[in-house]
Amino acid sequence: MRQTTFIRKEDIDKKWYIINAEGKTLGRLASQVSVVLTGKNKVDYTPHNDCGDHVIIINTDKIELTGNKLEEKIYYRASRYPGNLKKRTAQTQMDLDSTKVVYNAIWGMVPHNKLGRKQIKHLHLYNDASHKQQAQQPKELVLNYKAKV
Repeated sequence: MRQTTFIRKEDIDKKWYIINAEGKTLGRLASQVSVVLTGKNKVDYTPHNDCGDHVIIINTDKIELTGNKLEEKIYYRASRYPGNLKKRTAQTQMDLDSTKVVYNAIWGMVPHNKLGRKQIKHLHLYNDASHKQQAQQPKELVLNYKAKV
């Protein structure tokens, strides 16, 4: 009988990846980034350890939303006071800060528990092509879908 082996925290090898979001679809990008952040793409995935990698996403201003989502998708926020519900369309949010749109899409696909909150901190988002993690020498992550051309 084979025994399941779990990797220990000390043996986890964290890597750095960079993704250029220019021309990519938001949902497809978010689903594949969440798999890398949680570590489910690795052979030695362990559900109770943070074995995911760091992901840098650049050019979030140039990400695409399919259909009429720019006009119809609405982001809500509230301070829990009566009558204080605020609404923004995806187009307005993209104009103000596109990293929040990408962050919310990826956060929706990461587990909502202590481990998920730790894993989402390994996500680094930038509006343009410059980033601060050159010292980590990130490798380019190739996503396995074709964007619309």
